[in-house]
Amino acid sequence: MKIKQIFSFIITPIIVLYILFNVQLDPSNPKVTHTFCVALLMAVWWITEALPLAVTSLLPVALFPLLGIMDGKTVSATYFNDVIFLFMGGFLVALAMERWNLHKRIALRILCMTGVSPALILLGFMLASFMLSMWISNTATAMMMIPIVMSIIKQLEEFMSQKSTSKFSIGLLLGIAYSASVGGIATLVGTPPNLSLVRIFHIYFPNMPEISFSSWLIFALPLALILFIIIWLFLYLLYKPKTEDWTPIDKDTFHKHLYAMGKPKYEEKWVFVVFVLLALLWISRADLALGSVVIKGWSSLFPNSNYINDGTVAVFMALILFIIPSKQEKGKRIMDWEVANRLPWSILLLFGGGFALATGFKESGLSLWFGQHLESLTTIHPILIILSISLVMTFLTELTSNTAVTEMVLPILAGIAITSNINPMLLMVPATLSASMAFMLPVATPPNAIIFGTGRITVWQMARTGFILNLIGAVIITLMTYYWGGFVFNI
Repeated sequence: MKIKQIFSFIITPIIVLYILFNVQLDPSNPKVTHTFCVALLMAVWWITEALPLAVTSLLPVALFPLLGIMDGKTVSATYFNDVIFLFMGGFLVALAMERWNLHKRIALRILCMTGVSPALILLGFMLASFMLSMWISNTATAMMMIPIVMSIIKQLEEFMSQKSTSKFSIGLLLGIAYSASVGGIATLVGTPPNLSLVRIFHIYFPNMPEISFSSWLIFALPLALILFIIIWLFLYLLYKPKTEDWTPIDKDTFHKHLYAMGKPKYEEKWVFVVFVLLALLWISRADLALGSVVIKGWSSLFPNSNYINDGTVAVFMALILFIIPSKQEKGKRIMDWEVANRLPWSILLLFGGGFALATGFKESGLSLWFGQHLESLTTIHPILIILSISLVMTFLTELTSNTAVTEMVLPILAGIAITSNINPMLLMVPATLSASMAFMLPVATPPNAIIFGTGRITVWQMARTGFILNLIGAVIITLMTYYWGGFVFNI
């Protein structure tokens, strides 16, 4: 057996059983110890990926009832909720975009507008990746951008020295991966940890104002843009080709790619309309408070406006795509179940397992137990607290799934907020954002792995560049949470 398997299936279960039968974290409440044991087992199996992440996520269904933490009916109900449907609806629209190549057309349009100098080519690829990853998965974004960037790199190789081309290609590839990760934090549907925050926050603080799509966009988009600009400048200065080595690229290169796609098809137009409407409906659904001014959302037009959430909108718009007939494929619809089956069901189960674990933390009292033991940390300045959380999360997600680690850490931070009587957003928001800021290792994020798979970049090159950006990201998140978050979320 490999060391990882020995640690996961032998050492960890022995430790868990020892704690379960010989240790009482809270003598008056055995549920605290029981939940801690389940959480420890899930954390190790998530981090080591000893089992598929989705399989590990099912542990609460089996163990919570057996250990007397929650009854089977209650824990099962946590696996499907409005956040799951928000993700599902958004992903169905994204799959429709991919099916009809709308995402590729959008990317090429952006590249046509930016230009063909080294700085502008880098900006074009990064901007396309950034904007697409706000709405579709960063994995799909990176996969779609790779063929386009590789064609540009091959064109450069015909005119430039191998050294200069190799250097600039590293910057282009890193730019795509990093901007896909950064773009994802700008919207609630851009990356899974954002949705984890919404649900876990509601579990612990149901009476606090909801984190709506529009409020998150107002907070996170400026932050994402600042990070985007910094990364673009940093990568350009680090990997720009020497002036004497640069051979201008044909200014019509991207136009030729776009021309080869032909005119937008009937299906593309419909998907684009649904996509734009979905974004507008998300942004304008909830009331928007800007200081003393409150802009009413469209949901207030309905008698039971509180019944409507972002998941409602996502599923409603996705359903429309299943109704509109396709002209190109007679007898079919713009969206069908064959395509919808590509939904990442494993991520949905991972969400569910995280929500079940968060509920178990709350119901058993484990999150409050953590909060009481870590309460002393809140005596330091809030900026140092945020920075510490950001750094820990950033480097922790270099080694494991950002969604899994977010699901583990947020309930603990919620407990600290409750026992310390401080605004939970101050702790939970930077932790969530930092989960998407892993730039160092190929295993950290799917975009990192995809560009590493091209064989044109080494681990050392990625780690050297990513380490500096990890630190910059933590600082920017800290400052934006403390100052801008105070305005948007009244932290």
